Amino acid sequence: MAQNNIFLFSLLITLAGIHAADAVDYAVTNTAGSSAGAVRFNNDIGADYSLQTLASAADFIWKVFQQSTAADRKSVDKVSLFIDNMDGVAYASGGEIHVSASYIAGYSGDVKKEITGVLYHESTHVWQWNGNGQATPGGLIEGIADFVRLRAGYAPSHWVQPGEGDRWDQGYDVTARFLDYCTSLKDGFVAELNNKLKTGYSVNYFADILGKNVDQLWADYKAKYGK
Repeated sequence: MAQNNIFLFSLLITLAGIHAADAVDYAVTNTAGSSAGAVRFNNDIGADYSLQTLASAADFIWKVFQQSTAADRKSVDKVSLFIDNMDGVAYASGGEIHVSASYIAGYSGDVKKEITGVLYHESTHVWQWNGNGQATPGGLIEGIADFVRLRAGYAPSHWVQPGEGDRWDQGYDVTARFLDYCTSLKDGFVAELNNKLKTGYSVNYFADILGKNVDQLWADYKAKYGK
């Protein structure tokens, strides 16, 4: 018993050190009462798993964005997940992530994997730069979030295939696939793009990083996959 207590104390000290280094608190609140989605969240996903996922997602996002120190990142002290009775799927605002209990209740597949992917997407919104108030295409912001989800291995089967889509800034899975192509041309592309979005937005960022304008890159991407 004494050895177990010593191990537990050491573990707590280690976790406290990690927490202090990252200086981010994570919290999960199920506000959906006794609804079917709230019950399914508790039974099939759980608050403990969600806390771990928020922390793991942040670590993964920081690696994708090549942000090795807290000074490199957005200043976020706390990320809070709320399971709410609301329409839609999920949204992020500041350091808060809200997920629909109704969506959880109605999802027909592996709900734990799906919500994990949703949390990676929404966590990206918490941590990414968005152009400092300039007119950054919403499709690009959503595409970066889905790029992170894609790279983390949580892309749903219904997503478009590489090369599909009508515009590079169509958003979500379409833009995520395009960004993945851009990353194949230069490793760390999304990290550089995100870093530029810290201070503003210009469509010329693509040419700055890859040497081709975004329309040419999109044409090359479509041609590669015969689309």
